[in-house]
Amino acid sequence: MSVVSVSLFPSSGATFAAVLTQTPSPVSAAVGGTVTIKCQTSQSIYSYLAWYQQKPGQPPKLLIYEASTLASGVPSRFSGSGSGTQFTLTISGVQCDDAATYYCAVFYPADL
Repeated sequence: MSVVSVSLFPSSGATFAAVLTQTPSPVSAAVGGTVTIKCQTSQSIYSYLAWYQQKPGQPPKLLIYEASTLASGVPSRFSGSGSGTQFTLTISGVQCDDAATYYCAVFYPADL
């Protein structure tokens, strides 16, 4: 059985005076399985949430913005959901290439 290790980086920020907390960490999944990562904010940020993936030696890559909109070129096995204070990143059909650190962050439309 192949196993993919997914690291999480708990992001915290003061935007909207909200603190972001990710759980769980770390996450491991069998190739072909499903990974769910949760991000909770201390107060509502509406849908202004983004998910990023970062691999060693590379800059963060935007996966999802506005909580559920897939960024250009991102495989459909990645999906996002939630609003207000509770958000989820789901990776379905996990592949070895998905091994990375994942961040949630407050997102502004201007960040595109």
